[in-house]
Amino acid sequence: QVQLVESGGGLVQAGGSLRLSCAASGLTFNSYAMAWFRAAPGKEREFVAAIGWRTLYADSVRGRFTISRDNAKNTVYLQMYSLKPEDTAVYYCAASPWGLESKTTVNQYVYWGQGTHVSVSS
Repeated sequence: QVQLVESGGGLVQAGGSLRLSCAASGLTFNSYAMAWFRAAPGKEREFVAAIGWRTLYADSVRGRFTISRDNAKNTVYLQMYSLKPEDTAVYYCAASPWGLESKTTVNQYVYWGQGTHVSVSS
């Protein structure tokens, strides 16, 4: 079965950093684009970053967050710097079969992790 297992979430002060990890199993990892989404309290899930043939970032995180992947470890990472209170959200790892088009919407992703909490305090 396909599993996306996340780790690295937690509490951090504004201006701090955090690295999220997502370990995938049950799929051919290098055949999938990977992404991070987040859902702030009371809000719908929104795109954060994706990595396939290229990387994509939401405007709100570009320059502060970096997405990367280690195909040998079937793992995708989200390195977050200069965290702000508005980054507080449940962060989700997602996977989608690779295609030519950019994938930045929830409906384009097939598999999802359980979500991990990131809380940024001021």
